[in-house]
Amino acid sequence: MTLMRLLPKSALSTVVGRATRLPVPAALHQAAMRVFAKQYDVNLEEAEGTLSDYPTFGSFFTRKLKPGRRTIDLGANVVASPVDAHVSQIGTIERGACLQAKGISFPVDKLLGDARRALDFEHGSFATLYLSPRDYHRFHAPLSGQITGYHYLPGEFWPVNQASVRTKDALFAINERLVTYLDTPAGQCAYIAVGATCVARIHAAYDEVITHEGQGAKAHTYGRGIAIEKGAELGMFEMGSTVIMLFQKGRVTWDPSLKPDSPVVLGQRIGVFQ
Repeated sequence: MTLMRLLPKSALSTVVGRATRLPVPAALHQAAMRVFAKQYDVNLEEAEGTLSDYPTFGSFFTRKLKPGRRTIDLGANVVASPVDAHVSQIGTIERGACLQAKGISFPVDKLLGDARRALDFEHGSFATLYLSPRDYHRFHAPLSGQITGYHYLPGEFWPVNQASVRTKDALFAINERLVTYLDTPAGQCAYIAVGATCVARIHAAYDEVITHEGQGAKAHTYGRGIAIEKGAELGMFEMGSTVIMLFQKGRVTWDPSLKPDSPVVLGQRIGVFQ
């Protein structure tokens, strides 16, 4: 963490991101893929292609899964996990803030970059899900509904691993993030994709939105919502990061089996709504 305070994290993330997409011989990218897969114990059997199918490391990291590798729980009142991840924290928004780690929280108004929007989620439910380097890095909708808008918030690029989460105050409200707003059967949902060190870009699947391209903050509301089904892709990370979901008061109850560091997979039931 001392080193991370000194490093130019945004510039480093830009360089790493460009390196993963460089038009160099595919053999160099594939060598990096093999080392990475071994180091992080990536389950290559789940990938849609073999390593030779990916021309760059970036295309490997944002790989799709083979069809049928995840089952989406389509229960009428079920909230499905939007990612393969581990639970960082899960609980209730209190005094305008979400628990980050013991003794540390992050304010919802800063997370969303919108104090008015934050009021909609006071005393609601939140879940913070951490995607490790080995995980599948596309993120999906927890419920069917309508995408009503988004808000891109440029920011810093601190790591989001356990060391950072336990020591860096209000980490998720500082890092770069893309907030997507959903209107669902469980009410409003704010769905936040959080960038991190070496997460060069976040792509939205529902619009031509790519973060960390030198642009400023941008908010957009759709005049007509974009329909999305539970389990449909919302976007992808270039390298690992975190997804945070916020729901309104009294709507979502999380599965009691979920605790910090609990593993979850895309599509599994993580909660129910009224």
